[in-house]
Amino acid sequence: MVPVALILLMSAGGKVDSPTGVAPDRNVYYPGTEELAPDEMRVVALGTGMPNARPKQAATCFLVELGNGDKFLFDIGSGSAERISAMKIPYDYLDKVFIGHLHSDHIGDLAALWIGGVVANRVTPLKIWGPSGAEEKYGTKYMAEHLQKTYVWDVDGRIGNTDTRGLALEVNEFDYKKVNEVIYQENGVTIKSFPAIHALDGSVSYTLEWNGLKFAFSSDTYPNKWWMEHTKNSDLAIHECFASPKILIDKQKFPAQTALNVGTQVHTSPAQFGKVMEDIQPRMAVAYHFFNDFDTQPIVIQDIRETYDGPLSLASDYMVWNVTKENITTRMAAIDEDIWPQPSVYGNRPPDQSKRIGFSKYVWDGRVNYTDVLKKIYEDINKEYGTSVPVPQ
Repeated sequence: MVPVALILLMSAGGKVDSPTGVAPDRNVYYPGTEELAPDEMRVVALGTGMPNARPKQAATCFLVELGNGDKFLFDIGSGSAERISAMKIPYDYLDKVFIGHLHSDHIGDLAALWIGGVVANRVTPLKIWGPSGAEEKYGTKYMAEHLQKTYVWDVDGRIGNTDTRGLALEVNEFDYKKVNEVIYQENGVTIKSFPAIHALDGSVSYTLEWNGLKFAFSSDTYPNKWWMEHTKNSDLAIHECFASPKILIDKQKFPAQTALNVGTQVHTSPAQFGKVMEDIQPRMAVAYHFFNDFDTQPIVIQDIRETYDGPLSLASDYMVWNVTKENITTRMAAIDEDIWPQPSVYGNRPPDQSKRIGFSKYVWDGRVNYTDVLKKIYEDINKEYGTSVPVPQ
């Protein structure tokens, strides 16, 4: 009989021959510790849950990293900024976001990445791509303009206090009706969009092609002809697989009519997801957009397997796929909850304090100055770090 301890060690990834040894093949991803091969793609799930985020699962967000150094975020749903930080990636590299549609569970943390990324040392502009709408007010450009208006107090309050170069927001809106339209093509990477069917006109899905590999991301959609045509034989196909009507009734407490409508008409149900994947035959099918729990997972699997028997991942937050032409490896990431941001790749600049908007005399005169305390703080920092920053007057 094999001792239980040895079974546990072997399950960690390979045989351990010594009581002081380590598992040679640890089946886990430690962010910031693995260099991608030149021909390799890594995809990390940073939000896989329902529209209402929860501690276990943020709303929709997937990170694609390529062996050429490029990184792309697809959707940026509520709660995902926390997961993004856990990847230990300098925010200067996290400057490209592709939005499938404008529901909050797909853009809810855009402000957290935009402004929070600057606080976390990003000095490059944040670039977003997203669809137009049937009317101007439904488009990505309109959303971004009003996002900037919403946070004008925040932005203006940082000018002259921190390096704010990263607050520049570049918006690339494209026609949602265009089919298999190239919307990004740089450094050997081609990203295309095509219409999706979800809630209103103006939803899209994406494919990313690089180095003979193909990544497909549905965002949210009802099964549709464009997805079927343009994602066939993808290496990694991520498609929504919403909670089934039964789960929505039993767990989300929806009325049956609402559950059936939301679960099969507004979204793609697990049974429909299975049919989609059976038609496009990806190397790996990835189901997301449901609460992946011990009691929901069996229901989702059963529904999918009625129509699809191919390779399948039921996504949960921090699931990782390493993709090459030869293999697709699926693991979970082990994260550091005490994460701090990485330094800027390009270096931070001291702020130009002359550009501060500042306070009114009324508010300024309300300050209580502990001069001796401040003087000591400045003296200690200047001494320790070899600087000569004067104490403000």
